[in-house]
Amino acid sequence: MRIRQARPDDASAVADVHVRSWQAAFAGLVPQPYLDTMDPGREEPVWKALIAEAAWPSAGVLVAESDARIVGFTGFGPSQEAPSIAEIGTLYALPEVWSTGIGKQLMLGALKTLDQAHYTHATLWVLEANERARRFYEAAGWSPDGTSVTDTTGGACLNKLRYRSARGVARSAGAGRATPEVPV
Repeated sequence: MRIRQARPDDASAVADVHVRSWQAAFAGLVPQPYLDTMDPGREEPVWKALIAEAAWPSAGVLVAESDARIVGFTGFGPSQEAPSIAEIGTLYALPEVWSTGIGKQLMLGALKTLDQAHYTHATLWVLEANERARRFYEAAGWSPDGTSVTDTTGGACLNKLRYRSARGVARSAGAGRATPEVPV
């Protein structure tokens, strides 16, 4: 498995991972009609633009390749809150590779890249009811910070929790943990 910076020609594969992972991970959480109408073809132009507009290392998309195909990705950039805070906006993998370490390697690659951009903190949002994702983030050292919002994806009211992780100087001064090196 290899983690690397995404290229615009990866957009189709990223869109496929996005849709397939949503349809599996959010079944029972997001209304099924919404999941059923998701289409990689509609998502591809969005991903192509996001990948092309990357401002590395402050913002971008990393992909995980296994057996010469993209099996996961993560996207990150500055948060709306403050320019010194990063946000991991996406971290998805194909359902058939869940629990193989690909998500962990994508997270480590994203955090290493965010540290290169000198962010002091990083945040991400997760559905409160998505216990699998919450366990994953907590095992990776993320903690809920007490902030929540209501999302209306697919017409349902879904509670999202914000998780936070100290980065760079803030991490060194407080937690004293180093981020493992991951080739990117």
